[in-house]
Amino acid sequence: MHRLYNTYRFLILRRLTQIGLLLLYMAGNYWGWTVLMGNLSASSVLGVIPLSDPYAVLQMFAAGAMLSSNILIGAAIITLFYLLIGGRAFCSWVCPVNMITDAANALRRTFEFDKIQKKQPASRHIRYWIIGLSLIISAAFGVAAFEFISPVAMVHRGIIFGIGFGWAAMLVIFLFDLFVLKNGWCGHICPIGGVYSLVGRFSFVRVHHNEAHCTLCMKCKVVCPESQVLHMIGKKSMPVLSGECTNCGRCVEVCDDEALEFSIRKFLEAPASQPLEEKI
Repeated sequence: MHRLYNTYRFLILRRLTQIGLLLLYMAGNYWGWTVLMGNLSASSVLGVIPLSDPYAVLQMFAAGAMLSSNILIGAAIITLFYLLIGGRAFCSWVCPVNMITDAANALRRTFEFDKIQKKQPASRHIRYWIIGLSLIISAAFGVAAFEFISPVAMVHRGIIFGIGFGWAAMLVIFLFDLFVLKNGWCGHICPIGGVYSLVGRFSFVRVHHNEAHCTLCMKCKVVCPESQVLHMIGKKSMPVLSGECTNCGRCVEVCDDEALEFSIRKFLEAPASQPLEEKI
């Protein structure tokens, strides 16, 4: 039992966090609880502390909307929070779509679909193009463009408020990730994850690889939704510096050799000769 817990401890904590946040949002809608009210785009904690999605605020700014101080403060709080713990921790610890895509990826591994689709037919840079395009459209039409079609918003509203096309969006994303593209939505398309990836390049909490302990079993790369960030496995000891890491902890918990662990990024100890891209 202890070994089983160690293998899934971060996964269990992530599910508890995701479901717990959904329940708090639902309680705010159905019973008027003030612990957490609103949705992932705009929320308030205890009716006092504002929280705003930085990407939604960027779209509103591009659209020419007058932004209140609460919205700006909320975006600053969220940005600072993810600067500290890792931008794409939002994707693995908060976003409800992650539960859908994780289920699809688990089935892909079970049925070995990756052996059939040996090459990913899409670039992970698509999400950054979508960010730019959405801001251009927002500016051209005076609306927060992606917010109208965001599957993340649809799923969240569908679960909390019971309206919209949330369940249809969940099914489409699940089937897309299962049959079309591994980690397709979160890893290639979702612009929200793209924004948090940019934030995450400067975060403090990192997964660190200890090459001396590594036996090259590659379990970490099998379960990692962004396996390209583990390029250092078997080569050298260093932290995962890519902003695309979701800090989900799956690589840490499946590593029987204790070659991977969470650590605090050491900015000041980085040698002067270290390439710039590895420092940031």
